[in-house]
Parts: sequence; C-alpha cells; structure tokens
Amino acid sequence: MAGEEVGPTVLTTVSDGVVLIRVRGAVDDWAGPAELVDALTAAADGGEQRTVVDLSGVDFADSAALHALLHGRRKHEKAGIPLVVAGPLSVNVHRLFEVTGTLDAFRFADDVGTALAE
Repeated sequence: MAGEEVGPTVLTTVSDGVVLIRVRGAVDDWAGPAELVDALTAAADGGEQRTVVDLSGVDFADSAALHALLHGRRKHEKAGIPLVVAGPLSVNVHRLFEVTGTLDAFRFADDVGTALAE
C-alpha cells in the first residue's frame, strides 16, 4: 500500500528454555531497532537458558541495529544468559559487523539449527 510504513518483523518464540527472535526485513534508524531492543530486553529478563537472534532474513542493517544488538548483548551478559546470532548473514549485515570491528563481540552460528543445538 502506498504510504504504508515498511519495517522489520520481529517475532519471538520460547521453546525448551530457548528464546528465538526472528528478524526479517531492514533494521535501520528509521524502522525496527526499538522492536529489537524490546525483544532482546524481554529475553534477557525472562530467565530462559539461551537467546538466539535469527538475522538470516535481514537484508539491511545499520548502526541502529548494531546498537540494539550490543544493548541486548550487555543485558544478556548481566543476566548470565548466552546470546547467539544466527545466520546465514547477508553480505550487507556481515559487512556491518566487519566494518565496525564487532565480529568478535558476538557469538555467531551458521544457522538457527546450529544455534539451537549448541
């Protein structure tokens, strides 16, 4: 529809002690970081055993998305809950982590299945 705001879709499910946050679309300064921050904060506060953030459906992310993920990582560290970022990552998203020097700041898995099996 014309004029309709298009942002990412952030879906959260909990199963067997794992919170799975699936993010789809573009996450940038205009759309999505607040949803992602809310989902990551709820996951860190929820007391589950692990959180997996599925970024395989994200085609673009900017510093606002990275800020949301770093915020979530801090919340998870404080709560003692592992946070895993699952791919496969698009070239644009991988480049964001690479250019900002944050590849080592996160635990990455090749895909959701691998992240859930850890």
